[in-house]
Amino acid sequence: MKILALDLGDVWTGTALSDALKMFAKPYQTVKTQALIPFLETTFKEQKISTVVVGYPKTLKGTESDQTRKIVTHKEQLEKQFPSVVWVLWDERMTSKQAQVIHNKKDDKQKVHSIAAALILETYLLYLQIHQDSFK
Repeated sequence: MKILALDLGDVWTGTALSDALKMFAKPYQTVKTQALIPFLETTFKEQKISTVVVGYPKTLKGTESDQTRKIVTHKEQLEKQFPSVVWVLWDERMTSKQAQVIHNKKDDKQKVHSIAAALILETYLLYLQIHQDSFK
C-alpha cells in the first residue's frame, strides 16, 4: 500500500506518492483545491492508498495560526468523507520555501506545490523508517 501526501492550499493542493515499500517520495500532481474530492476518489481507486499525510502548517515558533486551524478543519472533513484511510497531520514548516529553491522555474509555478508535498512525505517516510521497530 502507498502513502499520499497533501500540501493543502486555498487555491492549489500539491500531492506526492510513496512507492509500495514506503521508501521513496515522488511529486505527483498539483490540483485545484476545489477539485480535491474527485481527485482523491480517483487516486484512492487507482493507487492503493493506506495513509494520507497532510501538511500541518505550524508557525516557526511551533504555534497554530489561522491557516493551521483551516487545514485541521479541512483534514477533519476529508477524514469523515474517506474513513477507510488513515489521516495524519505532519509538520510542513519551510517545505514551500525548500520547494521553491528546488524548482525555481517561473513558467511552472504549480509544480512547487507537488514538490512541497514530496518533501512533507519524505520526512514522514524517514520517521517511519527510524521508528519501524515500534510498528511491528
